[in-house]
Amino acid sequence: MANDGPVEHGYPHLETVRAAITALYKRLSYDTVQTFAASVAPVDVAFCDTDDLYLGAQRVARELVRHYRLPDARMVVSFREMTHAANVELTAGPEYFIELNDRFRTHRRDIGAALAHEVMHVYLHRLDLAFPGTRENEILTDTATTYLGAGWLLLDAYREDAASSQKLGYLTPEEFGYVLAKRALVFGEDPSVWFTSPQAYTAYVKGMARAREDEQQPPLTAAGWAGRRRYARDRRHGAGPGPQPGVPYAFTPDAGGRLRVSFPCPTCHQRIRVPVRGRVRARCALCRTVLECDT
Repeated sequence: MANDGPVEHGYPHLETVRAAITALYKRLSYDTVQTFAASVAPVDVAFCDTDDLYLGAQRVARELVRHYRLPDARMVVSFREMTHAANVELTAGPEYFIELNDRFRTHRRDIGAALAHEVMHVYLHRLDLAFPGTRENEILTDTATTYLGAGWLLLDAYREDAASSQKLGYLTPEEFGYVLAKRALVFGEDPSVWFTSPQAYTAYVKGMARAREDEQQPPLTAAGWAGRRRYARDRRHGAGPGPQPGVPYAFTPDAGGRLRVSFPCPTCHQRIRVPVRGRVRARCALCRTVLECDT
């Protein structure tokens, strides 16, 4: 939690974020991901200063348990002084103890954001889905929270001006915006209407621009002129040892010596391999996205 400290910006964790999206589709399946088409509604996690602190926190936690479809899971929420925003004790369940930073006693509007991340820890724990290393696992948790419909709360908790700052989660604001945009492009949802933080909206716009770039990389037909020209040059040189820095695609020969190109799916980032033979329509087996390619 950045509390009046510097806020990191940009896309330093982008590869881990993309790997997390792929892992979600692999572990949950396309059909299960589709059940999260509706995000957590603002009215369901609203928290005003007149609400009882503990009863309100329990109510929001129950709503997030319902959203994540966690059967027989009960969250017990408490508050204490701590460095991090929150912590959850991962046990066999069905009862889980979540501790929130004392800061949230007076910053109640962000309790939903903190709980969204911690309840997702429980969800991933029950799925037995984890990345090696604490930081990578926290990035997975932020990404899953956002992609499955509750992470707009985390981005909306980001506020920054000349005198103060606050950010929850391990992703940068732009990375939260990127994952929200990836979700929006899949489900046709516009989360920006829920933002109360102008900085969150700016980060979402930047993230959407970055997500659109994924759809404009060769060999996709939506690629720009410069990308197409570079792709044609690389294709003339034939097969290489693998993807080159800054280039998402790679050429390799198949068993018969015919050239094939592999590239990441712009939706789930699973690598797709198709023959090099001009116009090709490919379908991602993982997320079922149909892609128009010019190989």
